[in-house]
Amino acid sequence: MKNGNLTLRGRLGRRQILAAALAFGALGTQAVAVEIVVTDVGAVSDGKTLNTKALQSAIDTCTAAGGGRVLVPAGQFLTGGLVLKDHVTLDLEAGAVLLGSTRLEDYEQHTPKLRSYTDVNYVDRSLIYAENARNIAITGRGVIDGQGDAESFQNKPYKQRPYLMRIIGCQNVLVKNITLKDSAMWVQHYLGCTDVLIDGVTVDSLVNANNDGIDIDSCERMRVANCDIASIDDSIVLKATMPRPCKHIAVTNCNLMSRCNALKCGTESTGGFEDIAITNCTIYDTRLSGIALEAVDGGSLRRVLISGISMVNTSNPLFIRLGDRARPYLADYKAFKRGEVVPPQPRPPVAELHDVVIRDVVAKGANIFGCAIAGIPGHPVREIHLSNIHITTVGGGTKDLIDRDVPEPNAVYPEFNMFGRLPAYGLFFRHAEGISLNNVLIDCDTPDARPAVVMDDVRSADITALRAGSKGGERLVLRTSA
Repeated sequence: MKNGNLTLRGRLGRRQILAAALAFGALGTQAVAVEIVVTDVGAVSDGKTLNTKALQSAIDTCTAAGGGRVLVPAGQFLTGGLVLKDHVTLDLEAGAVLLGSTRLEDYEQHTPKLRSYTDVNYVDRSLIYAENARNIAITGRGVIDGQGDAESFQNKPYKQRPYLMRIIGCQNVLVKNITLKDSAMWVQHYLGCTDVLIDGVTVDSLVNANNDGIDIDSCERMRVANCDIASIDDSIVLKATMPRPCKHIAVTNCNLMSRCNALKCGTESTGGFEDIAITNCTIYDTRLSGIALEAVDGGSLRRVLISGISMVNTSNPLFIRLGDRARPYLADYKAFKRGEVVPPQPRPPVAELHDVVIRDVVAKGANIFGCAIAGIPGHPVREIHLSNIHITTVGGGTKDLIDRDVPEPNAVYPEFNMFGRLPAYGLFFRHAEGISLNNVLIDCDTPDARPAVVMDDVRSADITALRAGSKGGERLVLRTSA
């Protein structure tokens, strides 16, 4: 006993732990900190024995005793779905591997009380699940491996593949130093959580579709720091799949690689995004956008600061899109698109997208498309401020692209290539208001006939120290939409 706390360690069985917990809990003043080694409660580290019951028993015993640590020692522990509970830290020692079962039936289905587009349309199973829990953590130098490359998960619909982690409506969450590997679906989904820290986490998930690295969904007061993420789908993506904003989010000091987008707000934006700061990240070998800010399903995107970003071999450095897809957040969207009857929901209004500052960005290797910053007619993006930006593209644009009629696909899924090759090889602004460019350099590796910057239906633009490389066309073209 020390300072009123009892720590139970070593080879205590479940009955001994519970007896001690009940005895000291009866005193009313002592807090019990428990450490349970999973091999002491029947878990087998042969990579073949299904350990779901033993591991869940350890978690349940720990929370019943008032909280503590469930320790996974070195070895391979096969398991189905686990539920993390109040005041429990799941700690994986170096050399420890939690192997997700490749049988879908080993994952319990969960329909959360906090409803969102994700559980209606995406998935209801996960390797690690928590709902309405407090003070939970996943830590250590071990690995959680979803075995998403298994034949049973390949080319399967969303609901036949489990997430690696799904944390819903939880408070005070810590995920630190762990390696998350080969999810069958999203790697991490945090929905409606508050006070979350993800620190020093490695994500290596390139084996299945929809392998988002981190999904931050309608959360508040969340920090992501010092992470190294390589993912098939978006590396770090903020969403709002319910009518609650994603706000007070800070991302810093991360290395990102993605076959889709690296840093993204959107695509789902029902609740919107507020007060987002993203700093000091490197992005490499990314197929779509390095930075993508999107609001297309109602909600608003406002007060976003992005700074200190270095990109190489990233197809599109920057994409900002205000659209009007207006997707209902609880409807079966495929049925909705087919015209079938779905639960009645009001159509989301057109969002607002304003007060975005992006500075100190260097991007090398951008493709021929150009970067779009675009609203829709009658709904401009506003107060977009770019400073200390250096973008180098591959060049190659031809004269026929300069006068090309750029389409207005207002209701489609937002992606940087949705407009086709743009009239500018650098930045194309359309339906915008309150734009500023300060110390912006747009360059190209091979000759490009297009202007560096085109502004179409842009009101109130302040341009200082805009420079274009010698291989490109004009520096700046101003247009008025018909």
